[in-house]
Amino acid sequence: MVASWSDPRHVLNVVERLLSAPRPQLLLQFSRELGELIPHSAAAMQTGDCPRSPLKVVGDETIAQSVTSVELQRLVDRSEPGKALVVDGVLGGVERRLVLLASMPAVGKGAVLAVVPENSEIPLAELELAGQLWHILSTDAGQRATDPGPDILASNLAAATARAQAITDLGQTHAATLTTLLAVLRSGRLSDVVARRTAVDLAADALLELKGVVDRDQALSAEQADAAFAVLKTQLADLVRHTDVRVDLVDPIGDASLPQDIAHTARTLTRGLVLAALDRPATTRLRASWRPDGSVLRITVRDDSPEVADAVPARGLTDRLTTLGGHWEVDAVPGWGTTVTAVLPLGVAEPPELRPLDRLHPRELEVLSGISQGLRNRQIAERLQLSEHTVKFHVRNILDKLDVSSRGEAAALARDLRLEPVTHRSA
Repeated sequence: MVASWSDPRHVLNVVERLLSAPRPQLLLQFSRELGELIPHSAAAMQTGDCPRSPLKVVGDETIAQSVTSVELQRLVDRSEPGKALVVDGVLGGVERRLVLLASMPAVGKGAVLAVVPENSEIPLAELELAGQLWHILSTDAGQRATDPGPDILASNLAAATARAQAITDLGQTHAATLTTLLAVLRSGRLSDVVARRTAVDLAADALLELKGVVDRDQALSAEQADAAFAVLKTQLADLVRHTDVRVDLVDPIGDASLPQDIAHTARTLTRGLVLAALDRPATTRLRASWRPDGSVLRITVRDDSPEVADAVPARGLTDRLTTLGGHWEVDAVPGWGTTVTAVLPLGVAEPPELRPLDRLHPRELEVLSGISQGLRNRQIAERLQLSEHTVKFHVRNILDKLDVSSRGEAAALARDLRLEPVTHRSA
C-alpha cells in the first residue's frame, strides 16, 4: 500500500475532501482520490440516489463515451454490497478486468462503481480500503439526496422528466422497428430456417433488453408510495415512541409510484408538519397520511390542539412545496384543531426549462470551470489529462449549449451562476 495511506491523518483528509465536494462532482473527486490507491483509467457509477442522472462516467473519453446502462446493469447484478470485487466484464464495449465497489447504506438506494484499473493485480488491503471509502461516500450521497434544496428539486424534476420522455420516445421507436423485423422474419418467406430462427431470437432479446432500459430507469428514479411511506415511519419511529401524543401514521392505499424527488419532498413536508403539530400546546393526538389522488399526492397532518394561531406552515416547507408547483390547504378552527394538507403534483405537464449549467455534462462543467479561472485550452488539457483537440471540442459545445459567442461570456455566466471551481491535485 502507498505509504501515505497507512497514515490515519491522510485517510481522514481524503474523507474530508470527499464529503466537502459538491454533489455534481462527487464521482470525479472520488476517482481522483482513488487514483492514488488504485490507479485507473475510468470509473462508471450507477446510483439510486440521483433521479436526474443515475449513470455517471469519468476518465478516459474512449471508455466514457462508450459505456451503456445495459453494460453497467450487468455489472451491478454481479456486485455484492459491502465488498470490493475484481471481475472480468464488459465496459465500454470491451471485455476488461474491473474492480466493482458496491454499497447499500441505511439511508438511500445505494450505488455501484465499476473501475478500470491500470494493474491487473490489486492487493487485498487496497481493495478493502477502497470499499470502505465508497461506502462512506454512498452514505453521504444518500443523506444529501433525502432533503435537496428547492432549486435542486426543480432542476432534478425537469431533467428526470426530460430523460424519461426521451427514453419513452426511444423505446417506442425501437420497439416498432424490432416488432416489424420480427413480423417479417416470422412470415416464412426466408428459405434459411436456421438464419431466420437466429434472427428471431436476436430480435426478441433486443426487445427484452430495450424494455429493461425503461424498467431500470423507473426503478432508479421512482419509489412505490407504500415503500416511501414506510421509510417515513422508520424516520419518525423514535419520535413516536417517546412522545406522550398519540401519533397515527396511516399507510397510503393503492400501488401508486412516486418520482424519487417527490418522495423525498413528501417525507420532508410530513416530518415538518408532524413536528409543528407536536409543538402546538395541548396536542394529544395527531394523524398523518398520504393519499395519491390522480396527478397529485395529498399529504395531510391533522391535530387536536385548540391553539391554531401558528397553523401556517414554516417558510422552508413552503419553498419546497411551491418550487414543485404545489400548494397548501389549511383548515384551522379555534378550540377544535388544525388540518394542514400539502397538495404536491406528481410530475410536470411541461418540464421547466433547465438552468444553463444543467445542459452541460460533467466533463463540460470541468472545462467551463477552467475557462472561468482564465485557463487556456492547453492548461485545461493538462489539468484534465485530455488532448488539446478534445478540449477545443468541449469548448465549442459549451458555447453552443450556453448560447454565448465567446469564452469571456461563458466565464461570466459561470461566475454569475456560481459554478463550483474544479481544482487539480497532483497524485
